Amino acid sequence: MSTQSHPKGLYLLFVTEMWERFSFYGMRAIFTLYMIKALLFDKAHAADIYGTYTGLVYFTPLIGGYIADRYWGNRRSILAGGVLMAIAQFMLFFSGSLHETNVAASSWLLYGGLGMLIAGNGLFKPNISSMVGQLYAPGDKRVDSAFTIFYMGINTGSLIAPLVCGTLGDTGNPADFKWGFMAAGFGMLLSLAVFTLFKNKYLVTPEGKPIGLAPKHHHDSGEKVVHAPLTNIEKQRLAVILIVSAFVIFFWSAFEQAGASLTFFAEEQTNRNLLGFTVPASYFQSLNPVSVVIFAPIFAWIWTKLGSKGMEPSSPAKMALGLFFLALGYLVIAFGVDGLAPGVKVSMLWLVSLYVLHTFGELCLSPIGLSLVVKLSPARFTGLMMGIWFLSNAAANKFAGTLSELYPDPAKPVPHFLGYAITNLHDFFMLFVMMAGASSLVLFALSSVLKKMMHGR
Repeated sequence: MSTQSHPKGLYLLFVTEMWERFSFYGMRAIFTLYMIKALLFDKAHAADIYGTYTGLVYFTPLIGGYIADRYWGNRRSILAGGVLMAIAQFMLFFSGSLHETNVAASSWLLYGGLGMLIAGNGLFKPNISSMVGQLYAPGDKRVDSAFTIFYMGINTGSLIAPLVCGTLGDTGNPADFKWGFMAAGFGMLLSLAVFTLFKNKYLVTPEGKPIGLAPKHHHDSGEKVVHAPLTNIEKQRLAVILIVSAFVIFFWSAFEQAGASLTFFAEEQTNRNLLGFTVPASYFQSLNPVSVVIFAPIFAWIWTKLGSKGMEPSSPAKMALGLFFLALGYLVIAFGVDGLAPGVKVSMLWLVSLYVLHTFGELCLSPIGLSLVVKLSPARFTGLMMGIWFLSNAAANKFAGTLSELYPDPAKPVPHFLGYAITNLHDFFMLFVMMAGASSLVLFALSSVLKKMMHGR
């Protein structure tokens, strides 16, 4: 993959997205810790807020994409979203500054900041991604590698964010959380500055025409656009997307425990002493992006190698494998905490192993699923089906918060989920083993049928 062959606009979008993701993941790394250690929310309440926030973060891109397509264009939407998110991060900074002296104001600043982050992300997230493809002519074979480069920007930002914001905010002193939020705010300002300074110069088509401008509304001379009815093959392909989207909910609801229950576990029951240094709990959220950077090329090579031999699994089979890796990660940590008494801490290697296995699952499911939506959707339904994919992510993140509320607390009654009693951490982690494992088996069983319904795509 030759990086020199790509337009400079790709690297502008790379840097813009990198710093926006730094802002997003930096805040996320300390968010639940701030609620339970500074605002003194109980874990269930903090998990509920976290799930609602992340669920809405994945819902609002539907609205932001519509606003851009219909009224503002990509550029204006990105700028508006970035400004909202920068303001939001500084609202969280002031929330952290007031949590000891004015609890009511601190809480309102928290909720207001979350609302602005949700709205800003809705405007920013779908539009910066859509601009990547606009840099290239139709049919340009460099687009796949362009998105790979762009994806590395996301992971670079999410890699360094917990390290920086965690170092500044997750110090053991609740008064310091505000500095982590401030760093996230400055990251967003840097993203805005880079985009504003260079957008007019580099965000152009191969012919030099600007991209991402507001749409020009005009009336046709009486001409009507008629969409042909869906063929049976198209209906079957759309059905595959809908079926797979349902399984995605089970994957992300377990995967996204990283920001809530797994952070609680890292904070309270993981021995974080490393050569005399206490590793902040927030640092563990960098394990996933580090693993993506290391293993993504390996997985790409594996699929290519298997494909050359005619042995590459179908997309549904790959996604079933992703659910299997997810279940395996939770099985490993369930084994590590089996019989563990409250207050006793385990080696951080258990948590490291979980995150690495979960990254394997992500690499089998996330990029494969996005590609599947694009391949199977008729052109006139691609936006709608991508919206459904985002909705499944939104539902999964809200469900993740609900599941995090089941995290066992010796001081509280034993939680139950569909009749299953969660008396300790082993029971809690086994819930995800059963959920992801059962989903994996069902999807494996359906994969051959789904492959036929894809009709060669």
